[in-house]
Amino acid sequence: MTSLPENLLSTLPEFLTELHQRYIDLDEGKVANYIPELAKVDPSLFAICIVTVDGQVYPVGDWEHIFTIQSISKVFMHGLALEDHGREFLLTKVGVEPTGDAFNAIILDEASKRPYNPMVNAGAIATTSLIKGHNPTERLNRMLEMFRRYIGHDIHIDMSVFTSERTTGNRNRAMAYLMLNFGMIDQRVDENLDLYFQQCSLMVNCQDLAVMAATLANHGINPITAETAISPGYIKDMLSVMYTCGMYNFAGEWAYRVGIPAKSGVCGGIIGVVPNQIGIGVFSPLLDFRGNSVRGVKVCEALSDYLQLHLFE
Repeated sequence: MTSLPENLLSTLPEFLTELHQRYIDLDEGKVANYIPELAKVDPSLFAICIVTVDGQVYPVGDWEHIFTIQSISKVFMHGLALEDHGREFLLTKVGVEPTGDAFNAIILDEASKRPYNPMVNAGAIATTSLIKGHNPTERLNRMLEMFRRYIGHDIHIDMSVFTSERTTGNRNRAMAYLMLNFGMIDQRVDENLDLYFQQCSLMVNCQDLAVMAATLANHGINPITAETAISPGYIKDMLSVMYTCGMYNFAGEWAYRVGIPAKSGVCGGIIGVVPNQIGIGVFSPLLDFRGNSVRGVKVCEALSDYLQLHLFE
């Protein structure tokens, strides 16, 4: 049962429509262009979706438009690595400290030689390298099955984006070899990078994002299908890292202004998780200089204020 007050739920569709109209003409920011395929996206696309933990769905705008999930995938791969290895082992390979640096910074913790956290590229590559499987196909299928449980339907890879990421991913390749040098990932550098590029190239829509977020809000149980996506014991690990590290080098101000666990991606998506209440998905490809959706941040600030979602409210 959702904990959102009934009076707020009853006005939510109207508020989401008003919110969509409020920011639809905001054209600040630029679409991501460091991956050539991402530069082709229509900058006017804009969608908001909320899913409650009892399965109510409130979509608005271009919520059916399909895009690649990009860095939002890092949250869920972190969860799979936790299930594969447990908290303590994972901490030997990837830290949980926010960096204050850009998401693609080639930097490791000076003392431990670990990447700082699973939400920046270096940490995400290290996390993905830990996903179990006897061969690349088995690892890929385990990843696809994991995302299917969160979303509630099969999920596919955009091969043109995958190929584009693989062709232009030399910065990520440099991070991988640096981590190989310090023993943070194993020798399967190309295989690990392919799986990382594949996870970023998974195709979702805004409602999918909201369902995934609501699954985390609902103790790991998909509120639409009632299927368990992840062991509930690892939810607090995932949400803690999202809260402190999920919005790149905007994480501190996000915690201050919005106050919920969240993760953004250069696709223009943002997910927000309000435990025991709702999952939020927002999609708008225009990004600020940090790589966060401009409209998405505005929408989440307004939602936090309207629904009184801030952790310390």
